[in-house]
Amino acid sequence: MTPELVMEAGQQTLLVTSVLILIVLVPSLMVGLLISMFQAATQINEQTLSFLPKLLIALAVMAMAGPWMLDYVMDFTLRQYHSIPSVIG
Repeated sequence: MTPELVMEAGQQTLLVTSVLILIVLVPSLMVGLLISMFQAATQINEQTLSFLPKLLIALAVMAMAGPWMLDYVMDFTLRQYHSIPSVIG
């Protein structure tokens, strides 16, 4: 196994992880920003107010994108398993 193969596998793993995290994180951050703007406009300084909507959005995104995310991870895993013979020799 060459260092190039290790680096390529690591890069692919980081890419898959980043995509999966961003799918859930970006909508949650956007909702948090909107709630923060609402809190600033109304001067409601309750920190727990933004937690529930962000949690619900994250759960909704995972429910909607869950099958695609699972397929994405399964495809990546299968590609890694199929590349084992070429890595060994």
